Amino acid sequence: MNIARFLFKILIFALLTVGVVSVWERVKDGGSLFSWFSGSSKEETTHAIVLQEMTAMGKLELSKYSFKDIVEHQVVKQWLPNSRAVLIVQGEAVGCIDLTGLDIGDVTTEAEVLVVHLPEPELCVFKIDHSKSKVYHTEYAFLEEARLVEEAYKQAEVKIRQSALDMGILDQTRENARKVLTPILEKASGKKVLIKFPMQAKLERLQ
Repeated sequence: MNIARFLFKILIFALLTVGVVSVWERVKDGGSLFSWFSGSSKEETTHAIVLQEMTAMGKLELSKYSFKDIVEHQVVKQWLPNSRAVLIVQGEAVGCIDLTGLDIGDVTTEAEVLVVHLPEPELCVFKIDHSKSKVYHTEYAFLEEARLVEEAYKQAEVKIRQSALDMGILDQTRENARKVLTPILEKASGKKVLIKFPMQAKLERLQ
């Protein structure tokens, strides 16, 4: 009987030793006692990504304007106080040229000059950067706060588009196209390069 008790004590001691060592290794490696006792040893994340659309990109981005705006949007009511939201918004607008619109007839040679007719520049991106924007204040919004904020963001995006156009982003895109493409084409062709746009070509013909 004494031998059985002795063996039982040895077994308990061995199990306790193994347990203490296991806990120590877990804590030493950055784990926690709770995770050890709970049995959770790792985290798993499952994704199910589906490619919805693949688009061939041929738009050369040549200018970008960044904006910061304080937007106040309100819903005017007849009897109740006006719902109001104030947002601090950051966004950007990008001017580009769609090079997929080029064909062979758009590149001509006149004596020692290579003439390249590029498509008109366009505003290819205007958007709100939601990671840098925030709702500063809402007032009397109650149950319509989400809709009020969403509409404020929409109006801010419209304003970014219009502001970029008013500030001449398309003219800046034309200028940048000449600065970027002219030296590249001159080096590749060995000729002087003249870049033209449709509107300028029309004005020259009218003169």
